[in-house]
Amino acid sequence: MNALALDIPLLETERLRFRMVSKDDFEEERAFYATDRSKGVGGPLDARMVWRTLAFIMGHWVMHGYGLWGLEDKATGRYVGRAGFLNPHDWPEPEIAWTLMEHAEGKGLAFEAARAVRDFAYGTLGWTTAISLVKADNTRSAALAERLGCWRDSTFQHATEGEVPVWRHPGPEALA
Repeated sequence: MNALALDIPLLETERLRFRMVSKDDFEEERAFYATDRSKGVGGPLDARMVWRTLAFIMGHWVMHGYGLWGLEDKATGRYVGRAGFLNPHDWPEPEIAWTLMEHAEGKGLAFEAARAVRDFAYGTLGWTTAISLVKADNTRSAALAERLGCWRDSTFQHATEGEVPVWRHPGPEALA
């Protein structure tokens, strides 16, 4: 049986390479989801659910033609997290999302990744707006949203997480 060939755009920033997540990222993701740090993105999760999460990320590309990229540190090749787009069937609208592994935090990588993703959304996909869903207690992601110029726009009633603040990104005209 042949693997499904997907046309995943490969992006690069100064320090990051964006590529499809893979089963090779499983151990980093499993370790992340075993910690309380993962509460901001639906964790903690057991290994079975982490595997399903990676499969969901891959399947999102098939269903939408966009999704989350795996992020590699260009200098070391190490997996540092993921960033890109989420738009499950029950989402209020397409989201720009990011998650970094603990060893990659505090270096400005999430900001670098989120800006590149937003630039891709506006410049390549033609989006005119975007949101990020950030749980109220996820102070680091809320601070990043503010640094990106986002503002709290509304709330979303998430099926498992309850009420989640919706952060609105400035549109392409505001960023020009």
